[in-house]
Amino acid sequence: MLSSLILLVGGVQAFFTTVEPKAETCFLESTTSGTKLTLTFEVAEGGFLDIDVSIFGPEGKSVYKGSRESSGKYAFSAYMDGEYHYCFSNGMSKMTSKVVMFNMDIGEGAAAAFEHGKDSIDKDHDKLAEQLGELRTALVSVKHDQEYMEVRDRTHSIINNSTNTRVVWWAFFEALVLLAMSLGQIYYLKRFFEVRRVV
Repeated sequence: MLSSLILLVGGVQAFFTTVEPKAETCFLESTTSGTKLTLTFEVAEGGFLDIDVSIFGPEGKSVYKGSRESSGKYAFSAYMDGEYHYCFSNGMSKMTSKVVMFNMDIGEGAAAAFEHGKDSIDKDHDKLAEQLGELRTALVSVKHDQEYMEVRDRTHSIINNSTNTRVVWWAFFEALVLLAMSLGQIYYLKRFFEVRRVV
């Protein structure tokens, strides 16, 4: 049973998408009523690392709407059967595209959990299955957090490399200016102490 739990957690993965300037990218999940859906996302690259996020239900009803968010986690239960759309909009940006890492975790529906409990022979098995479900949820959460930390690490590494490059070029420029000023001073002082003869 533990090996099946590890296989379930191993199958969870994050997706990356590029959202062009003044564009919106949408994805959908078909699900049944009572199913728990969790959208986690983080802007990995582009501009000020912000994006607009919206989630819509089957009837076009807004479930969640966020503006200029750099990362987030939003969980909700499906209120009816159908397709739930989640969209990332880069409408505020005129020139910069954004790279967004996201995943939609789909939990077990209320009806499926009820059926599972009804078919169970022993209460101990129910408790064990419940604890395994909680463990799976916790492991998936840890895996998502590790993926986000990897994205943050990469982003900070890019910023550090850029800053280091600028510091090196600035130090090189300062050395050139210092060398030019030293040569200028030597030339000026040499001319100042030069003896001029009038013939």
